[in-house]
Amino acid sequence: MTDFDQDDIAAMRRENPDDLRRFMRDQLRAGQARRTTPPVVKPPPPPGHRPGTWPNGTRPPDPLKPQPPGAWAEALDRYRAGAGSKNDPCHCGGCPPTTKEDQ
Repeated sequence: MTDFDQDDIAAMRRENPDDLRRFMRDQLRAGQARRTTPPVVKPPPPPGHRPGTWPNGTRPPDPLKPQPPGAWAEALDRYRAGAGSKNDPCHCGGCPPTTKEDQ
């Protein structure tokens, strides 16, 4: 019974208060059962899928090329000086700002 109004509830109270309690508990259980979501079904893997491997037609990235000694420190110094940023279009590290907003 899902359709009920005030008259139905008043009749249940008059006849037997336990019926009203039981009816309301049943309504709560039915509502909770409707709220539970079904378990999420995981889609099947694509054809040819091998877990833990690179997808077909791809490979791991190449290792970094060896750099001369001090190259990373030099790059860090240039970064800290702002060389190569939008304020330094020629990458020299000594260009003055071109607009007031860049200052």
